[in-house]
Amino acid sequence: MKKYLFILSIILISFQIMAQTVALKQVKVKGNRFVISEDKSFIFRGLNASDPDNLMKNEHWNKAYFQEIKNWGANIVRFPIHPTAWRKQGTEKYLKMLDEGVNWATELGIYVIIDWHSIGNLRTEMYQSEMYETTQKESFEFWRTMAKHYKGNNTVAFFELFNEPTTYNGQLGTCSWADWKQLNEEMIGIIRANGSTAIPLVAGFNWAYDLTQVASNPINAEGIGYVSHPYPMKRKQPWEAQWTKDWGFVKDKYPLILTEIGFSGPEETGAHIPVISDETYGDAITKYCDEKQISWVVWVFDPRWAPRLFSDWNYTPTRHGKYFKKVLTDRNKLSE
Repeated sequence: MKKYLFILSIILISFQIMAQTVALKQVKVKGNRFVISEDKSFIFRGLNASDPDNLMKNEHWNKAYFQEIKNWGANIVRFPIHPTAWRKQGTEKYLKMLDEGVNWATELGIYVIIDWHSIGNLRTEMYQSEMYETTQKESFEFWRTMAKHYKGNNTVAFFELFNEPTTYNGQLGTCSWADWKQLNEEMIGIIRANGSTAIPLVAGFNWAYDLTQVASNPINAEGIGYVSHPYPMKRKQPWEAQWTKDWGFVKDKYPLILTEIGFSGPEETGAHIPVISDETYGDAITKYCDEKQISWVVWVFDPRWAPRLFSDWNYTPTRHGKYFKKVLTDRNKLSE
C-alpha cells in the first residue's frame, strides 16, 4: 500500500510540475502593444537580476532569490548574460543554470528576458571592457542556441539581442544605423528560423538610449520590440520632451520596453555617470511610462552592482530600492 501511495504522490508531483510549466501565457506583439490572452494588453514592470553566473558563484542563484523578486512586485526578470561568463561556463553548464532560473520564474508567475549583455560595437567587435568581448559568430550562435533550447517555452518571453550598442565616441570604430539594422535582422532571422516565438528586442545607439533612427528606418521584421535605457543623466531636466524625441515616439507605432532604469543618490555606493539622481527621476520616468503604457525593468537586484536595489543579502532596500519596491508593488497590484 505504501508503495502505491508513493507512486501516486510522484504522479501528483509530476502533474503539478507540468501545470507550472504551462502556467504562463505566450506574450505576442499586436500593433504597439505586448498582449496575452488574445487582445489583453500586458505592461511589464520588473527587476534586473545580476549575471546568473555571478549569483551562482556567490551562492544566491536559488528560488529564494526569485521569491524575493516576486515579493517586490515584479512580473518580469531580466537575465544579463555576459559573453565571458557564457564561455567560461560552457553551453551545457550555463543552460542548466538558466533552466533552473526559468523554472523558478515559471513557478512564481514571472516572465523572463534573456539579455546578451555586451557593451560596445558588434560591427568592429571592439568593446568597452574585456568582460563584454564577443564576436558576431558567437552572438549569432548564442541566439541559435537560445532559440532552439527555449522553443515553446512561454516564460522566456523576450530575447534582448545586444545590451548596449556604442561606438564610445568613435573609440570603438564606426557603426551606422544601416550596419546595426543588418546585424539585428540577421539575429532575428536566425531566431525565427530555429522555431522560437520569443519576442526579439532591439536596442538603440548611445548605450541603448537613442532610438531616433527608428522613425525613418525601422527594423525590417514583424513582431519585435524596441529597447531604451534612459538613465537620468542622459538628458537634463525637464526630461519628458527630450525623452519623447529620443525614444518615446517609438511607442506610437511599436512596443517599447525600458530594460534598464534607475537612479543612485550621489551619496550611495557605486554612484556613477549616468545614474546619479534622486526620486524626482523616479517620479518622472514612472509617470511618463504610465501615460504611454511603456514597460520597464529596474537595474539591479544585487548589493554590489549599481544602482543597487538592496544593500545586503537580507534584501534591505537602498534609497533607490525603497522607491521602486513601492512603485512595483502598487502598479502591478492595480493591474492584476
